[in-house]
Amino acid sequence: MIRSMTAFASRTGTLGPVSWSWEMRGVNARGLDLRLRLPDGIDGLEVAVRSALNAGLGRGNVTVNLRLSREETAQGLTLDETQLESVLSALDAVQERAFAMGVTLAQPTAADVLAQRGVLIAASADDDGAALATALNADIAPLLADFIAMRETEGAALHGVIVDQLDQIVALTKAAAQAAADRAPQVKENLTTALKRVLEDVSDMDEQRIAQELAVLAVKSDVTEEIDRLAAHVNAARDLLAAPKPAGRKLDFLAQEFNREANTLCAKAQATALTAIGLDLKAVIDQMREQIQNVE
Repeated sequence: MIRSMTAFASRTGTLGPVSWSWEMRGVNARGLDLRLRLPDGIDGLEVAVRSALNAGLGRGNVTVNLRLSREETAQGLTLDETQLESVLSALDAVQERAFAMGVTLAQPTAADVLAQRGVLIAASADDDGAALATALNADIAPLLADFIAMRETEGAALHGVIVDQLDQIVALTKAAAQAAADRAPQVKENLTTALKRVLEDVSDMDEQRIAQELAVLAVKSDVTEEIDRLAAHVNAARDLLAAPKPAGRKLDFLAQEFNREANTLCAKAQATALTAIGLDLKAVIDQMREQIQNVE
């Protein structure tokens, strides 16, 4: 079953005062293009994410975004003992100098001391870095699983559309074969007319040369090979759709071959009905290729 390259997955978690949210988005691309936006300072996280994505995905432009946030707590203030001692020593020195100069100063209050810069600071909730890294790493596998599950759901829808388009190509190919058979008398008449015209204009033309020219004209109007190749391409496409491995790139190449055969069929048509069928084939093939562009 094929998978789409378009998908989205998210995941959230918490550990103590730290919470996080993952987002993974994917769109189509020629190869596998990974864009990771992860916080700094979490050992091994980027390597783990990149390794998991390379192992689980074949193609696509995939962006992974991780946001961390910290919950502010009421017990977030503490005294900086070193700074407190420095401030008290400075106040004592000021009092002594003022006394020596005969100046009387009011005694500072505890609030005055605490108001000094650096005395009262926010307590740092020292996170357990190893525990946080473990929790985040544990999220990678289920996040990727959700992402792949959405790719498979989208792929199932794509599979149905492409199969329907292949069925249309089969029907149009059969119609082209019938139209080619129906035009046979007209083609024969055209060749005969052309031969008579040549014989009237040239009296001494070699019979072998005439036979060669007629054979060339017949080959140029014969669409049997194109019809056979279109049928073979349909079988190859069905096999790729059923393959367990990513087949988007091969399907894209095959769509180009479909288009080439349809173009040749139109060029050889020499009949309005066959030309119309060839144009319908080109339209369906073009629509199918648009769908294939999103297959992993």
